[in-house]
Amino acid sequence: MFAINPADPEPIWRQIEDGVRRLVALGALTPGASVPSVRDLRVNPNTVSRAYQRLTEGGVLSVRRGEGTFVADQPAQPRKSEKHEMLRDAALRYVSAVVAAGAELKEAIEAVEAAYEKLVREERKRA
Repeated sequence: MFAINPADPEPIWRQIEDGVRRLVALGALTPGASVPSVRDLRVNPNTVSRAYQRLTEGGVLSVRRGEGTFVADQPAQPRKSEKHEMLRDAALRYVSAVVAAGAELKEAIEAVEAAYEKLVREERKRA
């Protein structure tokens, strides 16, 4: 479904939240589709619960008692300000890595484009 990397400096709950948002945005998780159970993700159940709670509060997921957690019928997209903040934070982390690697801006842009295409292709293939 999506990778969880314990070595990543990003908290695991955020990796789960971002992974689910990404799958919904790409159409790999469609409205009404069930999401992995807390046990399926093989991380601390409290961590998964935190991510799912945030996604539920954000209108991306809905909980059906006794049935599980599902993609909302009309999943909410991040507000414009949230989207800009997410992009700004990610860009700063990426640019820091680019500078540390001694890469040029053109190389960084090419790497982003290639990574984007690969991610979209792989996530759609999994769906």
